[in-house]
Amino acid sequence: MANHTSAVGFLLLGFSEHPRLEKVLFVVVLCSYLLTLTGNSLIILLSMLEPRLRSPMYFFLSNLSFLDLCFTTSCVPQMLVNLWDPKKTISFLGCAVQLFTFLSLGTTECILLAVMAFDRYVAVCQPLHYATIVHPRLCRRLAAVAWVIGLVESVVQTPPTLLLPFCPHREVDDFVCEVPALIRLSCGDTTYNEIQMGVASVFILVVPLGLILVSYGAIARAVLKINSVLAWKKALGTCSSHLIVVTLFYSSVIAVYLQPKNPYAQERGKFFGLFYAVGTPCLNPLIYTLRNKEVKRALGRLLGKEVEPRQN
Repeated sequence: MANHTSAVGFLLLGFSEHPRLEKVLFVVVLCSYLLTLTGNSLIILLSMLEPRLRSPMYFFLSNLSFLDLCFTTSCVPQMLVNLWDPKKTISFLGCAVQLFTFLSLGTTECILLAVMAFDRYVAVCQPLHYATIVHPRLCRRLAAVAWVIGLVESVVQTPPTLLLPFCPHREVDDFVCEVPALIRLSCGDTTYNEIQMGVASVFILVVPLGLILVSYGAIARAVLKINSVLAWKKALGTCSSHLIVVTLFYSSVIAVYLQPKNPYAQERGKFFGLFYAVGTPCLNPLIYTLRNKEVKRALGRLLGKEVEPRQN
């Protein structure tokens, strides 16, 4: 079957069966996007300006914030247009760019969260050697590896997905161009693409999640050996924010990419996908800010520096 989709693009159905819900979601997504831009930009700014936030943890956190900014910007503007406009169209090129960016940044975040778990493991289990193990050069290399793996994954998986023979109706049963939705749109044999997605899910989702669980297992064993309540609280404060972010991110991603093939699961997957694309980037800066005294103090000092000149 010839693929004429390149000339006419796609229709992103999203939640078109629920027009009232779309108007509510438009407001929710818009507010979440504005909070995402503000919160993540603020974390990057604080990491650059505040000397006390130039540790490895905040270096990785600023990488995560920059990633979330790019991630949401790659899909949310188009999502807002589709939620408001009944046409809900996207060009083939626009879909290709969105798919490539979505895959690359999503993969990078999976790897980056595993790297951050390693950083927390060293901080709790090897505190005396933390500065020598997690030195700036290693941080830059680990961050670069995460970004490169994301780029490679997108380069490998995007072309075979876009070359599928898509059905003439061009209706993507999702609100963004993602691999599972485009595979479902195909009217041809998708065995290779499904195997590729399954293998990628193992290496990009299961392996990093396994490393995170191993890291926190070691952290839990180390903490259980501590008799000091103060040390317990310090260890919990060190890891709790990252653990919450990991739980929110991986639960939504697994629900999208490892869902069973039935209509109920696909409909539920849309809501998980929406939370994955909009909710987690919005909540990440709130989680790290509200549960982190250093960030709150840095924010207070930053606001104080802005107010003092006016008082003088």
